[in-house]
Amino acid sequence: MTTARRIRRGAGGVVSVLVVVGTFFLVTTPLPEVDRSTLSLTTRPEAATSLLSCTGPLFAAGRSTDDAAAVQVAASQSVVSGTAAGDAAPAQGEVASAVAGGPPALSFSAVPVERVRTDLAASGSSRVNADDLAGFAASACTPPAMETWLSAGSGLTGAADLVVIANPGDVAARVDLTVFASGGRTTPEAGAGILIPPQQQRIVPLASLALGETSPVVLVSATQAPVQAVLQSSLTRTLVPVGVDEGGATGLPRTQQTIPAFSAVGERDEPTDTAVRVLAPSDDTTVSVSVTPVGGRTAAASFSDLALTTGVPLEIDMERLPPGRYRVDVDAGAPVVASVHASTGADAGSDFAWYGTADDIRVPSLLAVAQGPQPQLAIVNPGAQEVAAVLTGAAGAGEPSEVRIPAGGSASVDLRAGELYRLDPAGGTLRASVTFSAPDAIAGYPVLPADAAAAPVVVRPR
Repeated sequence: MTTARRIRRGAGGVVSVLVVVGTFFLVTTPLPEVDRSTLSLTTRPEAATSLLSCTGPLFAAGRSTDDAAAVQVAASQSVVSGTAAGDAAPAQGEVASAVAGGPPALSFSAVPVERVRTDLAASGSSRVNADDLAGFAASACTPPAMETWLSAGSGLTGAADLVVIANPGDVAARVDLTVFASGGRTTPEAGAGILIPPQQQRIVPLASLALGETSPVVLVSATQAPVQAVLQSSLTRTLVPVGVDEGGATGLPRTQQTIPAFSAVGERDEPTDTAVRVLAPSDDTTVSVSVTPVGGRTAAASFSDLALTTGVPLEIDMERLPPGRYRVDVDAGAPVVASVHASTGADAGSDFAWYGTADDIRVPSLLAVAQGPQPQLAIVNPGAQEVAAVLTGAAGAGEPSEVRIPAGGSASVDLRAGELYRLDPAGGTLRASVTFSAPDAIAGYPVLPADAAAAPVVVRPR
């Protein structure tokens, strides 16, 4: 082998070694990183105008001998409304009555201040004492929604229940009514494609949707624009009116529901005619229900592992309860809607009410107390830590008072009719409702959580 060939082989070996070593260091040695963070912009959307729609006056059906289906106005509604202390008063609007010449239902709106929604609250109440309709009704004025669940009423003889739908907005809405009853889910022709023009109201008799049904639940689904819906229920026994209510709206389906308070009025040894209505709209499941005195920790009645069939409401009769106020907790394996029915009796001078579930309150919220007998606030703390809530009268300008609610417990506070209060959960989560109670007048409605400022949105260019 010549010297030249030896040199070439040696050089080739050296090059091979250098390539292997270089590759090793290239793989194992981290390269310098270049930070190329995606450009982004954080912005907060413009807050929307706060809007509430009230249920309006009480209606009576069947008063006209010429037209048994005609509906007339039976009693006007007294409304309490306002904004938080220091904010401008809300603008008042009107929703034209479905009854020709009838008084309008009121609506209230408040524009945002410095890109924050204005807290707004309103509620109304009515009394009627006529040959065909008697009782007391109270309800909160609520924001219009695309989906509303009405868990109340009956399609049996003696009931004259009405689904009342209002469109307080500026765009026409189209509404479909779905009924859940003994035969499951149905879509009655009378509840299909109901057109509701802006600032107008429509009334649909429940009998046209669920005739003969004992425990119906109605889903109000809107397209094009949100609506406000309520179920006005009334009952006559042997030609004697024994109550009226204007509400029926309950919370959206979820696995855990709370009705912060309902009133049991009557003698200790008399039946209270109290029942819990529960529906699992989407899945078969089991449900447990407990009834506990407001402010107490020991259940007065409980029902465990009750079977629910999809789309078929279940009505649970309560045992006789001593007079007082009670909370109801519903726990299920699948989302459910729930409500409570309570009555003061079955004779002339009696009244009844439907109580819906309450949403979580996580931010300071305003509540309006309608005119009515013995108004009280029930506050439930579903969390694992005690909450020291703060309740302030005069829409937040009054003297604050601390209300301590133990973990998993509840508390009660006396209120003044016609007053606005600010409820601050002080970092906790609460559920609350306002109730009214007298031998001839019971009613209640949940406290609505305030609309918090819109969450920040992060915008990233593509």
